[in-house]
Amino acid sequence: MRKINEFDIQIATLSDKVHEYDFVIDDAFFALFDQNLVNGGNLRAHIVLDKTDLLLQFEFKISGTVNVTCDRSLDEFDYPIELEELLLVRYGAVEAELDDNVLQIVPGTQALNIAQHLFDYIGLAIPIKKLHPRFYEVDEDPDAENILIYSSGGLNQDTDDEDDDTAGDPRWDVLKKLK
Repeated sequence: MRKINEFDIQIATLSDKVHEYDFVIDDAFFALFDQNLVNGGNLRAHIVLDKTDLLLQFEFKISGTVNVTCDRSLDEFDYPIELEELLLVRYGAVEAELDDNVLQIVPGTQALNIAQHLFDYIGLAIPIKKLHPRFYEVDEDPDAENILIYSSGGLNQDTDDEDDDTAGDPRWDVLKKLK
């Protein structure tokens, strides 16, 4: 069983330069969190840390698949994840989350655990409605997006402009004569 402290980065002992880390995110990682979003996964996280005396800049690159449950059929399937995120950590008087991707830590902080950030980034990459791939229409163009077309009218929308002449604003009659 993995421990959450495997995802600690010892920032106090690092010199001011670029450091790189690689992490494996698997079923044991997701078992660390009390969640029902992801059943499991097989991902790789590459983290580039640029440390300066005032700021820590983390670049997360996560790729792989997570096992999720389809909302329509309740079948499990592997959903591909490919993401890049940026996390900025600055030094300040108190520890605080200033923004979604900006943290503030006290200058004496020895280590920073990134497990929760990894989990959050993966969770945000999963769509709210998870559909098994068999429910998507096959399109000839692989780059085309699935588009939902909404129509508020009925099935028979074949109306002529001449039918609208009986009831209408008389100001439009002048424009209709221009045809």
